[in-house]
Amino acid sequence: MFEACRKASLPEPEIKEVKGGIEVAFLKDIFTEEFLSKQDLNPRQINAVLYVSEQGSITNAKYQEINKVSKPTATRDLQELNRKEILENKGKKGAGAIYVLVGS
Repeated sequence: MFEACRKASLPEPEIKEVKGGIEVAFLKDIFTEEFLSKQDLNPRQINAVLYVSEQGSITNAKYQEINKVSKPTATRDLQELNRKEILENKGKKGAGAIYVLVGS
């Protein structure tokens, strides 16, 4: 169950004992606008995470385009998402770096 959830980029199921039995809860994608707004993210970062959730990845250039910001702002925002372990850099660093959801 745990491996299947990881492969589907879903949170691990919650397992607990209830009234002498076992209850297993399968959770949906945690990267919702509601969840992200509670993570102390700015609107640009929320927009980017939702974009990655739908498209699979984002680059600094795409971040600049969808949020209409400068390269330094995009870099800072993406680095913060990486520090908060929401996005991770796949592959090379610098120009051409690609960010995906953690665990993807």
